[in-house]
Amino acid sequence: MELIGVFGGTFDPIHHGHLRMAQEVLDATPMAELRLIPCHVPAHREIPGATAEDRVKLLEIALAGGDPRLRIDRRELYRPGPSYMVDTLNSLRDSLGESVSLALILGADALQGLTGWSRWTQLIELAHLIILERPGYLPDWPIPLEEHLKDRWRNDPLCLIEAPQGFAIHVKVTQLDISASKIRSLIQNGQSADYLCPAPVLAEIKRRGLYLLD
Repeated sequence: MELIGVFGGTFDPIHHGHLRMAQEVLDATPMAELRLIPCHVPAHREIPGATAEDRVKLLEIALAGGDPRLRIDRRELYRPGPSYMVDTLNSLRDSLGESVSLALILGADALQGLTGWSRWTQLIELAHLIILERPGYLPDWPIPLEEHLKDRWRNDPLCLIEAPQGFAIHVKVTQLDISASKIRSLIQNGQSADYLCPAPVLAEIKRRGLYLLD
């Protein structure tokens, strides 16, 4: 069964933390491709500082020449209203069918807030969950979430190609303390964001004059 990863975010802008995490998930699992899905209207955070068009262009530049399994999926950009992951997974299921395995990638901090997501209990009925595990970080999960996942955990990533959805696994990733908000702040203050993003991404940000104003 082909395994497709789903990694959503505003990518405002894409940076090395996103890219390294994506590469390590690809290397740790039998994943055929990993789709980066830029969010149109975030349901749980501030409106992005760059337009959808600009953020997608930065994604294209960041992925150029890299691992061909990393791909951009634009489906949330064409859907009006807030971007809810359950709707995105349903859309993927409609287009890909049940013969494909889907895996939603979540940071441990995102998992802590998962019970606040729209129709959160449906997520694991549509996709596996890959929880990113950072060294030295022990999340304190809400009890409803622990109960919901208690029979879902597996140790072997190969389980992800044995069923189209329904399992949860941990994947250890390198912790890169990089945030898009820090990058935007540096640019707004006229400081260098070198080495936090790929150099071609920063060049395009400068060319387009992005993030110069709040």
